[in-house]
Amino acid sequence: MNIKEIFDAIPEEDYLDFNAVENKLSQRADLHAFMVLDKLVPEHGDIISASEHDEFYLSIDCDELAKVLTMGEARDLSRCGVRYDEGFDCLCMFA
Repeated sequence: MNIKEIFDAIPEEDYLDFNAVENKLSQRADLHAFMVLDKLVPEHGDIISASEHDEFYLSIDCDELAKVLTMGEARDLSRCGVRYDEGFDCLCMFA
């Protein structure tokens, strides 16, 4: 599955339901998401690559992430507010 298919498979009711994340690495949803993404696809540099208005884009290689991401991890990322933006082919979050 590619990253779009993975995120499309997540039920809408999971989006922003951070309370449902069981093994929190932080009590802050965005920080938890960043730590999970860094663990799955470790890279150098900033995790936030750009922002526009109230949305910011993450510098995560989606192809590499799709190779290692489980559905449970994807669901937890969605619960933290992470989304896939097909137009820019990247992960993003609202501020």
